[in-house]
Amino acid sequence: SNYSGLHEELAKELQQQEDTAAFPNVAFVGEGGETSSDLLLAQMLQMEFDREYDAQLRREENKLNGDSKVSISFENYRMVHPFEDSESSEDEVDWQDTYHDPYRADKQSNASKRGFVGKGKDITTKHDEVMCGRKNTARMENFAPEFQVGDGIGMDLKLSNRVFNALKQHSISEQRRSAKLHEKKEHSTSEQAVDTKTRLLLYKMVNVGLLENVNGCISTGKESVVLHGNGGRINEHIVPSECAIKVFKTTLNEFKTRDKYIKDDNRFKDRFGKLNPRKIIRLWAEKEMHNLMRMQKAGICCPEVVVLKKHVLVMSFIGQDQVPAPKLKDVKLNSEDMKLAYFQVLDMMQQLYKECNLVHADLSEYNLLWHMRKVWLIDVSQSVAPTHPHGLKFLFRDCKNVSQVDLFIPACSRELDS
Repeated sequence: SNYSGLHEELAKELQQQEDTAAFPNVAFVGEGGETSSDLLLAQMLQMEFDREYDAQLRREENKLNGDSKVSISFENYRMVHPFEDSESSEDEVDWQDTYHDPYRADKQSNASKRGFVGKGKDITTKHDEVMCGRKNTARMENFAPEFQVGDGIGMDLKLSNRVFNALKQHSISEQRRSAKLHEKKEHSTSEQAVDTKTRLLLYKMVNVGLLENVNGCISTGKESVVLHGNGGRINEHIVPSECAIKVFKTTLNEFKTRDKYIKDDNRFKDRFGKLNPRKIIRLWAEKEMHNLMRMQKAGICCPEVVVLKKHVLVMSFIGQDQVPAPKLKDVKLNSEDMKLAYFQVLDMMQQLYKECNLVHADLSEYNLLWHMRKVWLIDVSQSVAPTHPHGLKFLFRDCKNVSQVDLFIPACSRELDS
């Protein structure tokens, strides 16, 4: 009995030492008192709560990271110090294990500085197929983050030099292609999208009061996107209440096939060869501005130019209440309006040639609007002077297009009969 009592006292003493080490604040409160016992119980309960919280936090961390190569750690949100967390479950992942290479073999190589290990028949060099295969598998971690290499936890994977080099070259080429696509997306205005620089230009126009706001896209074509905006003031001049904002697309696919309209134009041919492809787009916007100003001076019904900023041209809006005027191909006219529109187009072509010294070069029912019983001419960026090498050819094509338009065939026949 004395022997068992001695063991019991020794066990209590050891337990007290452990409690004192784990909860130092309790040691100087007083031993044997109820206060110290209550405080000890409270701290033990709090530690259990903290461990439960840490376990929940660890589960959320594992669920969030999954098999991702880049993991997020909740270490800063833990409540229990790792020294105190000695009773945590062995099934859970140790939070201090911050690095684990799933592709590295369990048996590490002990190659010396000479590049080989072992002696005689058991010698292994750094060129060993198995060793190189494991190193190549581990080096896949250096590929770009978006390059999927799979999950090899628990596997002893080995890649030959030929396969690894092929994967490496493919990773580099994919990374370059992704960068090019990203850059093209950031600097293009295709598919009704507006790039960052264009948005900045529009923001500046709103900021200085030129525009009250930009409402959205009203039309899109191969070469430009047309937005609707409400006008403000610029230099004490009142801007039209409704504006059409023509944004020339900065992708060059369409303009490459249409350079004949500008490189042989006497007004711009000296500047055409000196500009890089992106600045040529601005030249197209400038050309449309000058052509519209000529037409406006001659009294031709066309949009009024407000301002030009790089590849963004602000004009008056042909329409009402954000609804654009219909194109001649979409409008249904009675016999009287049909004849009126036909003669207006003929007069417009004569004024263009005689007073503006221009040929539209792309005249069709797609570029003619019907608004307030008048025909309005739009899209004149490709218009050229009659002295252009293909000027008369373009004029003949315009005349042919107008005479063959289904809308004007009855009017043409009546005119010939009379």
